[in-house]
Amino acid sequence: MTLRIGVLSLQGDVREHLRALTDAGAQAEPVGSVSALSSVDALVIPGGESTTMSKLAVIDGLMEPLRDARRAGMPMYGSCAGMIMLADRVQDARADQETIGGIDMTVRRNAFGSQVDSFEADLPIPVLGPEPLRAVFIRAPWVESVGEEVEVLATVRRGDDDGTIVAVRQGSLMATAFHPELTGDARVHELFVEMVRKQA
Repeated sequence: MTLRIGVLSLQGDVREHLRALTDAGAQAEPVGSVSALSSVDALVIPGGESTTMSKLAVIDGLMEPLRDARRAGMPMYGSCAGMIMLADRVQDARADQETIGGIDMTVRRNAFGSQVDSFEADLPIPVLGPEPLRAVFIRAPWVESVGEEVEVLATVRRGDDDGTIVAVRQGSLMATAFHPELTGDARVHELFVEMVRKQA
């Protein structure tokens, strides 16, 4: 069965996620309307600017349908700003910023710093196999805390702290602080496709 996985196309690196999903064996398509959302089996929420993405989702009438789809069990994966969109709690958020929610975590926006503080790191992610993943962090968030049902998939060293959480999964939802769509390594997208396949 070919899975139809959408990429929320309000703002951000949509094209790169579409390509990565195609490489991972899914039928990938942009989602920018309620009707498009209803036609896919799962959704990727790309990186970009989380406050802008939130505002556009509200203006376009997509925020509640996105929440409804998540509550109904639609698998979703968010990278960078997408991680913020899937968080139940956001530190340093604007007063009017809304999220889709669903992952019992507290996320801090732009936690690693500004654009000039962007970096790459080789992350061990056991669920992806023995080879580390090259992770690209661009104005990235990090996870301050998680609830009991959240599985931590990866952490990164930050100064004296080698346990800063940067990838999580809870039920049919997954999120990363980094951008796997920029590296040519499709393993994160393959993992998400497999999650969707099992649910389907």
